[in-house]
Amino acid sequence: MCGIVGWIDHTQRSEKKASILDQMADTLKHRGPDDYQKWMDGPAAFGHQRLIVVDPAGGRQPMIRKARDEEYILCYNGELYNTDEVRDKLKAEGWTFDSHSDTEVVLVSYMAWGSSCVDHLNGIFAFSIWEKNRERLFLVRDRLGVKPLFYSDRTDGVMFASEMKAILAHPDVEPTVDLNGIHEILSLGPSRTPGEGVFKEIHELRPGHRAVWEKGKLSIDRYWNVQSTPHEDDFVETVARVRELFMDASQRQLVSDVKLGTFLSGGVDSSAITAIAAEQYEQEQKGALQTFSIDYKDQEKFFKKNAFQPDRDEAFIKLVSDQNQTHHLIMEAKTEDLVSRLKRAVELRDLPGMADVDSSLLWFCEEIKNHVTVALSGECADEIFGGYPWFYRKEDKDRKGFPWIRSLNERVTLVRDDLKDDIDIEWYMLKRYQETVAETPLLDGEDEDSKKHRQMLYLNMNWFMQTLLERKDRMSMGASLEVRVPFSDHRLVEYVWNVPWSMKFHNNQEKGLLREALRGILPDKVLFRKKNPYPKTFHPDYTKAVCTWMNEILFDPNAPLFDIFDREQVRKLNASEGKSIDTPWFGQLMTGPQLIAHLCQIDHWLRTYKVKLL
Repeated sequence: MCGIVGWIDHTQRSEKKASILDQMADTLKHRGPDDYQKWMDGPAAFGHQRLIVVDPAGGRQPMIRKARDEEYILCYNGELYNTDEVRDKLKAEGWTFDSHSDTEVVLVSYMAWGSSCVDHLNGIFAFSIWEKNRERLFLVRDRLGVKPLFYSDRTDGVMFASEMKAILAHPDVEPTVDLNGIHEILSLGPSRTPGEGVFKEIHELRPGHRAVWEKGKLSIDRYWNVQSTPHEDDFVETVARVRELFMDASQRQLVSDVKLGTFLSGGVDSSAITAIAAEQYEQEQKGALQTFSIDYKDQEKFFKKNAFQPDRDEAFIKLVSDQNQTHHLIMEAKTEDLVSRLKRAVELRDLPGMADVDSSLLWFCEEIKNHVTVALSGECADEIFGGYPWFYRKEDKDRKGFPWIRSLNERVTLVRDDLKDDIDIEWYMLKRYQETVAETPLLDGEDEDSKKHRQMLYLNMNWFMQTLLERKDRMSMGASLEVRVPFSDHRLVEYVWNVPWSMKFHNNQEKGLLREALRGILPDKVLFRKKNPYPKTFHPDYTKAVCTWMNEILFDPNAPLFDIFDREQVRKLNASEGKSIDTPWFGQLMTGPQLIAHLCQIDHWLRTYKVKLL
């Protein structure tokens, strides 16, 4: 993948603009350490940090082509999985190509079809195209939001970038967070509202959206969303179609000119991707597929079973690796590996994150990058097929608001008393929840249960899945590792969206439909294993380390954390090593030391980004 940055401004002189552009692009070097190029002309300036995956010579950017008295300049971050099909369509219309890169296919598709080019693309992407003579900028993001894109709409132009830090590096952009942004952190963090950048001057281009800037005006529209239609296939036909779509998506995403591997946790999702990839490697005589899993030092000693993590992954990983004859590596993280990356994880997200759930993934990706440049991962399956407890557990389904935010009381308790007149955590959370529920595409005539199921799916796709995709993108790109997610293939998502819950929950098991579709691909012990989330450390040394960090913050009279949070409440939390709050702050894993680390990350974010609170 890559990092892109751009800036349209008629008021700045070229020599000054060049140094600012370099400064902005340099913040994205981790996303593309292999090459940096820029293009500037008139009001436009674009930078591209490249991670080379396909066609090293032919994919250099910004890419420029001319046609019909117009010059088109592309900055592209992503990967197409139907490059050959789109290229063949364009050739049939008379277009020619100088490379085999998907970059050139993206550019020519826009030249041929304009903003509707995205309707032809299957992939993960965020890109910009500048029409030099017309002075028109086109921005677009992939359907499910696997690749990020942020922008700042200015009175004298527009800026955009793969990450917020590049926009914040511009001298005219202030790291200001108003009351709305504070609510995002307190009510929703570490998730955030689709389209929100938390910083006052920055917004996110939402998944499935495109934007055009022309004549000083930015207009945004949605080009894709799931559509509700009656599901006509019976169960056998549905199983067959899911299997076909999943296998095709996985096989398409194995294209690479560099070394490739898979994440392998021993769960259904990553194991299925691994099995498909290993079979294709065998057919193409590429040798053993490389697979990777994470564990923690002394985990067998300190692991504690709970409702969310009923068992460890080791035995299931071995079953899948042995069956598919993969070359498997277990990466064992030490406490210092996790703690030392807690700050860097914030800097990669540009926001407070998921504590060691982030930092461990960053370390894991760094280790994987020593072996491969591209890896396939199992994100999105739980949101698409209904794998989380809140899809079927009554107390979660009936809970007011987001089922993964059960900590409203705890969030309110930790806020300073003198801010509670201005900050209404529950109101803001419910407001954002209701906005998404109201946006859900419903099917006329469906019963109430089916309607609620669609709303839950839509909430998960637009919120929980986005949080996890953002985590995977930032931590993997922080290690200059490209990660692909076959379950985000829009064809699979569109089909499964309309499958009734009775089929998805086949045999009263989460992802029952997916498990049926994978029969014969996975060992039964893996196929019918109860869902296990991404593993976290249980080592007491981690708890001690984050409590020590929090003590340093508590002893600092000027700690910015306490501009928002109550110092005494945080002191009590830290003294109990996080045990005074046993409800997960977010999701299923952020309890105890993870919550303390999250608060430490908020403090680091406020300090490092020099956040100005309004």
